[in-house]
Amino acid sequence: MAGDEPVIQVENLVADYKAGRQTTRALHGISFEILRGECVGFIGSNGAGKSTTIKILMGFHFPSSGSARLFGFAPGDTRSRERIGYLPEVALYYPFMKGRELLEFYGGLHGLSRAQLRERIPRTLEQVGLGGKGETLLRNYSKGMQQRLGIAQAIIAEPECLIFDELSSGLDPVGRHDLRQTLLDIKRRGSTIFFSSHELHEVEALCDRILVIDKGRIVARESVPELLERIGPGSLERYFMRLARPELESAG
Repeated sequence: MAGDEPVIQVENLVADYKAGRQTTRALHGISFEILRGECVGFIGSNGAGKSTTIKILMGFHFPSSGSARLFGFAPGDTRSRERIGYLPEVALYYPFMKGRELLEFYGGLHGLSRAQLRERIPRTLEQVGLGGKGETLLRNYSKGMQQRLGIAQAIIAEPECLIFDELSSGLDPVGRHDLRQTLLDIKRRGSTIFFSSHELHEVEALCDRILVIDKGRIVARESVPELLERIGPGSLERYFMRLARPELESAG
Protein backbone atom coordinates (compact mmCIF):
# COMPACT_ATOMS: atom_id res chain seq x y z
CA MET A 1 0.00 0.00 0.00
CA ALA A 2 1.19 3.49 -0.85
CA GLY A 3 1.81 5.90 1.99
CA ASP A 4 1.31 9.64 2.17
CA GLU A 5 5.03 10.46 2.20
CA PRO A 6 6.42 11.56 -1.18
CA VAL A 7 9.63 9.79 -2.17
CA ILE A 8 10.04 11.66 -5.47
CA GLN A 9 8.94 15.28 -5.88
CA VAL A 10 9.24 17.14 -9.17
CA GLU A 11 8.07 20.74 -9.45
CA ASN A 12 7.98 22.94 -12.56
CA LEU A 13 10.95 21.12 -14.07
CA VAL A 14 12.36 22.69 -17.23
CA ALA A 15 15.27 21.18 -19.15
CA ASP A 16 17.07 22.64 -22.16
CA TYR A 17 19.77 21.14 -24.36
CA LYS A 18 22.14 23.47 -26.18
CA ALA A 19 24.00 22.69 -29.39
CA GLY A 20 25.95 25.71 -30.56
CA ARG A 21 23.50 28.60 -30.77
CA GLN A 22 20.46 26.35 -30.86
CA THR A 23 18.50 25.49 -27.72
CA THR A 24 16.03 22.61 -27.59
CA ARG A 25 13.56 22.42 -24.71
CA ALA A 26 13.15 18.82 -23.55
CA LEU A 27 10.91 19.46 -20.52
CA HIS A 28 8.29 22.20 -20.24
CA GLY A 29 7.70 22.71 -16.52
CA ILE A 30 6.55 19.23 -15.48
CA SER A 31 5.41 18.45 -11.93
CA PHE A 32 4.53 15.19 -10.18
CA GLU A 33 4.96 13.20 -6.96
CA ILE A 34 5.61 9.51 -6.33
CA LEU A 35 4.48 8.33 -2.90
CA ARG A 36 6.17 5.74 -0.72
CA GLY A 37 5.21 2.22 -1.80
CA GLU A 38 3.80 3.24 -5.18
CA CYS A 39 4.72 1.65 -8.49
CA VAL A 40 4.39 4.29 -11.20
CA GLY A 41 4.94 3.83 -14.92
CA PHE A 42 6.32 6.71 -16.98
CA ILE A 43 5.23 6.28 -20.58
CA GLY A 44 5.74 8.30 -23.72
CA SER A 45 7.11 8.15 -27.23
CA ASN A 46 10.83 8.28 -28.03
CA GLY A 47 12.10 11.78 -27.33
CA ALA A 48 9.14 12.67 -25.11
CA GLY A 49 11.35 13.50 -22.11
CA LYS A 50 11.37 10.29 -20.07
CA SER A 51 15.13 9.74 -19.97
CA THR A 52 15.84 13.44 -19.40
CA THR A 53 13.55 13.40 -16.36
CA ILE A 54 15.20 10.28 -14.95
CA LYS A 55 18.70 11.67 -15.56
CA ILE A 56 17.74 14.79 -13.60
CA LEU A 57 16.39 12.66 -10.75
CA MET A 58 19.69 10.77 -10.62
CA GLY A 59 21.79 13.95 -10.72
CA PHE A 60 23.27 13.26 -14.18
CA HIS A 61 21.68 16.28 -15.84
CA PHE A 62 20.91 19.69 -14.36
CA PRO A 63 17.53 21.32 -14.98
CA SER A 64 17.29 24.79 -16.46
CA SER A 65 14.74 25.67 -13.78
CA GLY A 66 12.40 23.99 -11.33
CA SER A 67 13.33 21.42 -8.72
CA ALA A 68 13.49 17.70 -8.01
CA ARG A 69 13.76 16.02 -4.60
CA LEU A 70 14.27 12.40 -3.59
CA PHE A 71 13.55 11.55 0.04
CA GLY A 72 13.60 15.30 0.59
CA PHE A 73 17.12 15.78 -0.80
CA ALA A 74 18.46 17.20 -4.04
CA PRO A 75 19.38 14.73 -6.81
CA GLY A 76 22.86 13.32 -6.33
CA ASP A 77 22.86 13.84 -2.56
CA THR A 78 24.42 10.76 -0.96
CA ARG A 79 21.63 10.70 1.63
CA SER A 80 19.16 9.87 -1.13
CA ARG A 81 21.43 7.95 -3.52
CA GLU A 82 22.19 5.28 -0.92
CA ARG A 83 18.45 4.54 -0.73
CA ILE A 84 17.96 4.17 -4.50
CA GLY A 85 18.60 1.36 -6.97
CA TYR A 86 19.01 2.57 -10.55
CA LEU A 87 19.12 0.98 -13.99
CA PRO A 88 20.02 3.30 -16.91
CA GLU A 89 18.60 2.96 -20.40
CA VAL A 90 21.97 1.72 -21.66
CA ALA A 91 24.22 0.05 -19.10
CA LEU A 92 27.87 -0.44 -20.07
CA TYR A 93 29.98 -2.89 -18.09
CA TYR A 94 33.64 -3.88 -18.22
CA PRO A 95 33.75 -7.05 -20.36
CA PHE A 96 36.63 -8.53 -18.35
CA MET A 97 34.60 -8.56 -15.12
CA LYS A 98 32.56 -11.52 -13.93
CA GLY A 99 28.92 -11.18 -12.95
CA ARG A 100 29.80 -11.80 -9.31
CA GLU A 101 32.50 -9.12 -9.39
CA LEU A 102 30.10 -6.55 -10.81
CA LEU A 103 27.61 -7.20 -8.02
CA GLU A 104 30.41 -7.03 -5.44
CA PHE A 105 31.35 -3.62 -6.82
CA TYR A 106 27.82 -2.17 -6.82
CA GLY A 107 26.95 -3.79 -3.51
CA GLY A 108 30.09 -2.30 -2.01
CA LEU A 109 29.05 1.16 -3.22
CA HIS A 110 25.87 0.67 -1.19
CA GLY A 111 27.89 -0.26 1.88
CA LEU A 112 27.16 -3.99 1.95
CA SER A 113 29.67 -6.03 3.95
CA ARG A 114 31.54 -9.02 2.52
CA ALA A 115 29.31 -11.34 4.53
CA GLN A 116 26.18 -9.66 3.15
CA LEU A 117 27.54 -9.89 -0.40
CA ARG A 118 28.34 -13.61 -0.03
CA GLU A 119 24.75 -14.20 1.04
CA ARG A 120 23.00 -11.86 -1.38
CA ILE A 121 24.87 -12.35 -4.65
CA PRO A 122 23.81 -15.98 -5.33
CA ARG A 123 20.25 -15.21 -4.20
CA THR A 124 20.01 -12.09 -6.37
CA LEU A 125 21.43 -13.85 -9.43
CA GLU A 126 18.88 -16.61 -8.95
CA GLN A 127 16.15 -14.01 -8.54
CA VAL A 128 16.86 -12.46 -11.96
CA GLY A 129 17.34 -15.77 -13.77
CA LEU A 130 21.16 -15.82 -13.74
CA GLY A 131 21.69 -18.61 -11.24
CA GLY A 132 25.07 -20.25 -11.82
CA LYS A 133 26.30 -17.40 -14.05
CA GLY A 134 28.22 -15.44 -11.42
CA GLU A 135 31.63 -16.66 -12.63
CA THR A 136 30.90 -15.98 -16.31
CA LEU A 137 32.77 -13.08 -17.91
CA LEU A 138 30.50 -10.24 -18.97
CA ARG A 139 31.86 -10.41 -22.52
CA ASN A 140 30.04 -13.74 -22.74
CA TYR A 141 26.71 -12.35 -21.51
CA SER A 142 23.99 -11.82 -24.12
CA LYS A 143 22.14 -8.50 -24.22
CA GLY A 144 19.28 -10.03 -22.25
CA MET A 145 21.67 -11.44 -19.65
CA GLN A 146 23.31 -8.03 -19.27
CA GLN A 147 19.89 -6.47 -18.69
CA ARG A 148 19.14 -9.08 -16.03
CA LEU A 149 22.49 -8.33 -14.40
CA GLY A 150 21.67 -4.62 -14.49
CA ILE A 151 18.46 -5.35 -12.61
CA ALA A 152 20.45 -7.45 -10.14
CA GLN A 153 22.85 -4.59 -9.36
CA ALA A 154 19.88 -2.27 -8.84
CA ILE A 155 18.14 -4.54 -6.33
CA ILE A 156 21.04 -6.22 -4.50
CA ALA A 157 21.11 -3.65 -1.69
CA GLU A 158 17.32 -3.94 -1.24
CA PRO A 159 16.85 -0.18 -1.73
CA GLU A 160 13.76 1.72 -0.67
CA CYS A 161 13.27 3.11 -4.17
CA LEU A 162 13.97 1.67 -7.62
CA ILE A 163 14.29 3.85 -10.73
CA PHE A 164 14.52 2.11 -14.09
CA ASP A 165 14.92 3.71 -17.52
CA GLU A 166 13.44 1.32 -20.12
CA LEU A 167 12.90 -1.51 -17.71
CA SER A 168 12.74 -4.58 -19.95
CA SER A 169 15.02 -3.52 -22.81
CA GLY A 170 16.65 -6.57 -24.40
CA LEU A 171 14.56 -9.13 -22.50
CA ASP A 172 12.70 -11.92 -24.26
CA PRO A 173 9.13 -12.86 -23.22
CA VAL A 174 10.40 -15.29 -20.56
CA GLY A 175 12.72 -12.61 -19.19
CA ARG A 176 9.90 -10.06 -19.07
CA HIS A 177 7.69 -12.55 -17.21
CA ASP A 178 10.43 -13.28 -14.67
CA LEU A 179 11.07 -9.57 -14.23
CA ARG A 180 7.40 -8.89 -13.52
CA GLN A 181 7.39 -11.55 -10.82
CA THR A 182 10.56 -10.11 -9.26
CA LEU A 183 9.16 -6.58 -9.20
CA LEU A 184 5.81 -7.73 -7.83
CA ASP A 185 7.68 -9.38 -4.94
CA ILE A 186 9.68 -6.17 -4.36
CA LYS A 187 6.50 -4.11 -4.54
CA ARG A 188 4.83 -6.31 -1.90
CA ARG A 189 7.71 -5.52 0.45
CA GLY A 190 6.79 -1.84 0.23
CA SER A 191 9.51 -0.48 -2.07
CA THR A 192 8.77 2.49 -4.31
CA ILE A 193 9.21 1.81 -8.04
CA PHE A 194 9.35 4.40 -10.83
CA PHE A 195 10.13 3.22 -14.34
CA SER A 196 9.83 4.15 -17.98
CA SER A 197 8.83 1.50 -20.47
CA HIS A 198 7.46 0.98 -23.96
CA GLU A 199 5.97 -2.36 -22.85
CA LEU A 200 2.44 -1.30 -21.93
CA HIS A 201 1.38 -4.82 -20.88
CA GLU A 202 4.16 -4.60 -18.30
CA VAL A 203 2.90 -1.22 -17.09
CA GLU A 204 -0.64 -2.58 -16.86
CA ALA A 205 0.48 -5.60 -14.82
CA LEU A 206 2.73 -3.75 -12.36
CA CYS A 207 1.66 -0.16 -11.86
CA ASP A 208 -0.63 1.63 -9.44
CA ARG A 209 -0.48 4.80 -11.53
CA ILE A 210 0.83 6.04 -14.86
CA LEU A 211 2.22 9.37 -15.97
CA VAL A 212 2.05 10.04 -19.71
CA ILE A 213 4.57 12.49 -21.12
CA ASP A 214 4.43 13.90 -24.64
CA LYS A 215 6.79 16.50 -26.12
CA GLY A 216 8.10 17.39 -22.67
CA ARG A 217 4.71 17.86 -21.01
CA ILE A 218 2.72 15.60 -18.68
CA VAL A 219 -0.51 15.03 -20.61
CA ALA A 220 -2.20 12.45 -18.35
CA ARG A 221 -2.08 11.08 -14.82
CA GLU A 222 -4.17 8.00 -14.17
CA SER A 223 -4.81 5.35 -11.56
CA VAL A 224 -4.24 2.11 -13.46
CA PRO A 225 -7.06 0.14 -11.78
CA GLU A 226 -9.53 2.99 -12.38
CA LEU A 227 -8.33 3.46 -15.96
CA LEU A 228 -8.66 -0.25 -16.78
CA GLU A 229 -12.13 -0.31 -15.26
CA ARG A 230 -13.04 2.52 -17.61
CA ILE A 231 -11.39 1.33 -20.83
CA GLY A 232 -11.06 -2.42 -20.23
CA PRO A 233 -8.02 -4.69 -19.75
CA GLY A 234 -5.53 -4.76 -22.60
CA SER A 235 -6.62 -1.33 -23.87
CA LEU A 236 -3.71 0.73 -22.52
CA GLU A 237 -2.00 0.89 -25.91
CA ARG A 238 -5.09 2.38 -27.57
CA TYR A 239 -5.42 4.86 -24.70
CA PHE A 240 -1.78 5.92 -25.11
CA MET A 241 -2.09 6.29 -28.88
CA ARG A 242 -5.11 8.58 -28.48
CA LEU A 243 -3.00 10.85 -26.27
CA ALA A 244 0.28 10.73 -28.16
CA ARG A 245 -1.06 10.62 -31.73
CA PRO A 246 -4.63 11.97 -31.81
CA GLU A 247 -4.41 12.44 -35.59
CA LEU A 248 -4.33 8.65 -36.00
CA GLU A 249 -7.51 8.32 -33.95
CA SER A 250 -9.31 10.92 -36.07
CA ALA A 251 -8.02 9.32 -39.28
CA GLY A 252 -9.42 5.96 -38.17
